[in-house]
Amino acid sequence: MDHREKYLSKLTTAEEAVKVVQSGDWIDYGWCTITPEALDQALAARWQELHDVKIRGGVLFHKPAVMSVPDVAEHFTWNSWHMSGMERKMIADGATFYCPMRYSELPRFYRENVAPIHVAMFRVSPMDKHGYFTFGPSASHLQAVCERAEIVIVEVDSNIPRCLGGMENTIHVDQVSMIVEHDSPIGQLPAGGPATDVDQAVAKLIVEEIPDGACLQLGIGGMPNAVGSLIAQSDLKDLGVHTEMYVDGFVDMAAAGKLTGARKDLDRFRQTYAFAAGTQKLYDYLDDNPACMAAPVDYTNDVRVIAQLDNFMSINNAVDLDLFGQVNAESAGIKHISGAGGQLDFVMGAYLSKGGKSFICCSSTFLNKKTGQLESRIKPTLDNGSIVTDTRANLHWLVTEYGKVDLKGTSTWEKAEKIISVAHPDFRDQLITAADQMHIWRRSNKR
Repeated sequence: MDHREKYLSKLTTAEEAVKVVQSGDWIDYGWCTITPEALDQALAARWQELHDVKIRGGVLFHKPAVMSVPDVAEHFTWNSWHMSGMERKMIADGATFYCPMRYSELPRFYRENVAPIHVAMFRVSPMDKHGYFTFGPSASHLQAVCERAEIVIVEVDSNIPRCLGGMENTIHVDQVSMIVEHDSPIGQLPAGGPATDVDQAVAKLIVEEIPDGACLQLGIGGMPNAVGSLIAQSDLKDLGVHTEMYVDGFVDMAAAGKLTGARKDLDRFRQTYAFAAGTQKLYDYLDDNPACMAAPVDYTNDVRVIAQLDNFMSINNAVDLDLFGQVNAESAGIKHISGAGGQLDFVMGAYLSKGGKSFICCSSTFLNKKTGQLESRIKPTLDNGSIVTDTRANLHWLVTEYGKVDLKGTSTWEKAEKIISVAHPDFRDQLITAADQMHIWRRSNKR
C-alpha cells in the first residue's frame, strides 16, 4: 500500500474520529497555531455524554469550543503550558489552569512525568510525497506528544505552512491513527502599532550592545519588536537566529539582509526556532523555506546548546522586578498573565555563551488602569503572589528608557544602586528609602 492509499484508508470525519475520547481521558490539543478546529467542535458536540476530560494545550488564539459548553468544569478542563490573553480570561470559568514549566523541559515532561495521553489531536500541513505531515510552525514538543499518545488524530489543513526542520518536526502517515481534512484560518498575532518612544529608547540601548555576527533570541512584545525593527534599519550584518519563538521581527530583519547565519557555531545559515506565531507575512515566509529550521524545544532552549553559540543575545520582557534583582514576567501579584516559558532558559544560556548577553527590558513605569496613577515597574520587593521568573542570581543586563546596567557580580547594595539608577526619576528617592530600610543601601551612595 503506498502513502496515498494509507492516507485514504485512515481518512474519516471529525465526528467519527472524536468518538474515541472517553470520560476521564487526558487528551492533547497540540499548541498555538496547530490547535484543532473541526475536531474541537466535534468533541464539544459530545459534551453531555463526556465528563472529566482533561485537555493540554497552550497559547490559544480563541476560546476552544469545548470550553464554551454549559457547566464546562463538569465536562472539560483546560491545562495550559503557556497562557495567551484568551486563556487568562478563561480562568474565571473555573476550568482553566496553568501548568508551571521551564519550556526546555516540556518534551521530557511528556516522555517521563505527565499522565498518559489517550488521544492527541492537532492540525498539520498537507502530506508530502514521502508520506510526511509537518507540525507546521509548532514543532515544539509535538514529537514527544505523539510518542506518548495511544491514538493520534491529525487535522490536515492547507493553511498550515510546511515548515522545514532538522529533527522532530514531522509525523509520518504510518504513525497516524486517523486523518480529518478541514481548512480554517491560521491564528495570527497582530504586528501591533508603531513602537512607542519608550520602546525605541530601550531598543536603541540594546542594539548598541549587539556585534556583527551575533545570534539572536527575541521574546514577544513591543520592545523586542522594536529591537527587531531597529536592527533591520541598522548596519549590523551576518546575524543568526536561535530562538524559542519566531516572530515578525525576524522576517523584517531577513528582508533587510541582516540574517545570514554565516557566523553561527551551530546550524550555520539556518534560523532555528521551536514555534512561531505572527501575521500572515510570517507564515508565508516560513512555508517551505530552507533558511528556517523548526526544531524541538528541548534543543532550541537547552542552555548547553545556547552556550555553544558565541555572542548570543537574548532579549525578553518583564512585568516588574525588585531591588534584589528578582524578575517577574508571569503575573500581576496573584493575577496570572502568561507563564515562565523559556525566559530563564535563555537568560542562563546567553550568559554561558562566549560574548553572550541577556537583556531584560521594560518601561520604567506603567499606568494603573484601576487607580489612574503612574506606578513604577521597579519595586522594593515584588508584590505578594508575584512569580519569580528569573532569580536575583540570573539577571544580567536590565534596560529601561533611562539606561542599561550590568548586574552580574554585584553585591546587594551595588545591585540596588544600579537598578534604582534606571528607575523613573520620580520614584528614585522612595526606592532609596526602601533599600535603606532593607539594609541593601549604603548612605554614601546618594550624592
